[in-house]
Amino acid sequence: MKLDILAIGVHPDDVELSASGTILRHIALGKTVGILDLTKGELGTRGNAALRTDEATKAAAILGVSMREQLDLADGFFENNQSNLLPIIQVIRKYQPEIVLCNAISDRHPDHGRAAKLCLDACFYSGLSKIETFDKSDSQVAWRPQSVYHYIQDNFIEPDFVVDITPFIDRKMESIMAYSSQFYNPNSNEPETPISGQSFIESVKAKSRIFGRAIHCDYAEGFTVNRYIGVNNLFDLR
Repeated sequence: MKLDILAIGVHPDDVELSASGTILRHIALGKTVGILDLTKGELGTRGNAALRTDEATKAAAILGVSMREQLDLADGFFENNQSNLLPIIQVIRKYQPEIVLCNAISDRHPDHGRAAKLCLDACFYSGLSKIETFDKSDSQVAWRPQSVYHYIQDNFIEPDFVVDITPFIDRKMESIMAYSSQFYNPNSNEPETPISGQSFIESVKAKSRIFGRAIHCDYAEGFTVNRYIGVNNLFDLR
């Protein structure tokens, strides 16, 4: 299966919180989209790895993505090294995405910025033919995505562009709430965390409101880039 877009998150729920509206918009346009989780989020205060994997599966079904895979990098302790780059390269070569979406370049959670650099490097190295990522049953060829965009997470980062997600905001929020162990649940007996209160969910929508106002729509998601963006004509911009 070839993907148009591969959205990568270091933790299950990173993609839903920050880029699920963009995913939904492009699926509606007929694009194929998949999600890759680098870890199982096993260090999260609430829930556990098995539960979060189950929640990720439910969220993927809500979004209607073509695939979702999880790697087994060490939550909190992964490094940017060969052993962690190779499995990401293998997934990129397997699905040959044109565009990769990945974590914020810096954020409150230190995993996010480290994952951003790890994925950016993996996208580059995936295009080097002398790097081998195959076994007896899976021969791979070099592939480099055309573009890598970083979604914006907890910290406010000035976006380089924003995507109108107004028609998809309700389903975005539904996909987030699939992670019932992590987010607001008045019946939960789990410890409170910075993301478990109702105010956090409200802040997710509020941030989308702020991004949307800049392009005269109700809700949008913001992204940053590593290089200049080219456009075909000035009338495609809002």
